[in-house]
Amino acid sequence: MRHGSIRVLFKQTNMSNLLTDRQFWVNYWESKTGLSVNIPADYLFHKELGSIISTQNVKTAIELGGFPGYYAVFLKKYFKLDVTLLDYFVHQPVTNALLKANGLSESDIHIIETDLFNHRELQKYDLVLSCGLIEHFNDTGDIIQRHIDFLKPGGTLLITLPNFRALNGWFQKSFDKDNYDKHNIGCMDPELLAGICRDQGLQVVQAKYFGHFSLWLENEQQKPAGLRMLKKSLWLAGKVLTKVFPFNSKQLSPYIILEAKKPV
Repeated sequence: MRHGSIRVLFKQTNMSNLLTDRQFWVNYWESKTGLSVNIPADYLFHKELGSIISTQNVKTAIELGGFPGYYAVFLKKYFKLDVTLLDYFVHQPVTNALLKANGLSESDIHIIETDLFNHRELQKYDLVLSCGLIEHFNDTGDIIQRHIDFLKPGGTLLITLPNFRALNGWFQKSFDKDNYDKHNIGCMDPELLAGICRDQGLQVVQAKYFGHFSLWLENEQQKPAGLRMLKKSLWLAGKVLTKVFPFNSKQLSPYIILEAKKPV
């Protein structure tokens, strides 16, 4: 599930669209420690975000499903954007501690704690971002449309998600099936995502597998020692291989990235 950080989900009247529920995420976050980290300038996807912001004159951005707000903090800290974090579940003390750890104040980020599927007062933004959100819904077209609803004309949509069709997915399925089953594997297809955006009238800038290699386990320190050793061995082997032969691929890349623009 990890994708920079896990994204908390929203309720919907049609619960069959969800692969998790609110209690799952409450339990998940309560099990975590060390959430208030100093986010570095080279945070995951920093080059892609920097390019969008500099070339598209981005002033406003919203991170959907982003608690505790790592990307919202990143965008405020390094690009001084007017940033909003929207999520169904927000534990304010955690977000406040994250802001403080990054030299920001509580007023630096707008927070909307709401059910996305019933949220009607939609402000429009230059950049709409989610990282590790859409794969927790069965109806991929619907959740992407929820993103598009927030876009200004000429605005940019950036969606990233894990690639569980890669070796990392096999590892999750084999050794953490419960985690694997919380994901819609079918949506992990760049061409599918690009097609959904084109059908909604967006111009697709890129839709591809991203990153050379990575492997992870949720709550790794709670796993058996043998499994942790296996994970470390595979991680090291993959890193060596892709250091010598760096390339993005369906088989090894840990992420998928989708960037699209809404016509003016």
